[in-house]
Formats: sequence, C-alpha cells, structure tokens
Amino acid sequence: MKFLFLAALACLAVKMLSGRWPWELFGPNAKAAAEKRARNLLGLRADAGYDEIIDAHRRLLTKVHPDRGGSADAVHEANAARDLLLARIAPSGPDARG
Repeated sequence: MKFLFLAALACLAVKMLSGRWPWELFGPNAKAAAEKRARNLLGLRADAGYDEIIDAHRRLLTKVHPDRGGSADAVHEANAARDLLLARIAPSGPDARG
C-alpha cells in the first residue's frame, strides 16, 4: 500500500514539473509527439525544410517576444521547437550550415 502511494505521488510530481505524465515522457511515441507539438507550435507541415522552420520561428518570435507583450517562457518554447525540428533535418558533413 505504501508503495502505491509513493508511486502515485511520484507520478503527480512528474506531472507538476513537466506538464506531462511519466508514461508520456518515456513512451515509444514520445519523440514523435514532441515533434508534432513543435510543428503545431510553429505552424508547419511534417515535411518542412530548414528555411521554412527558420521563417516560422521568426514569425512566432515576433508575436511572443517579451518586448511585444509576450513572455520569456514562450520564447524558450519557440526556441526548443525550432531546435528539435532542425535536429531532425540537420545536414551533416563539412558544408553543414552553422
């Protein structure tokens, strides 16, 4: 009984800290779900390229930047979405964009 209580408490703590349940963070589709959230935030299709991601990120930043009434958290979320999507398509090799 004590174990179940501690497990439930741990689940609630993870939910409060991350905004998601533990099984959502470590499930088999966690990466796909994170990419989908990032695409939705930036308003992109699944096959968006480098330039589209950068343009969408810039448009979003003009809306959520603290200097324009937004919040720092929204900027961090936009940056994380951009980084996640760019990591998926990042070219490799010596001529990669920097």
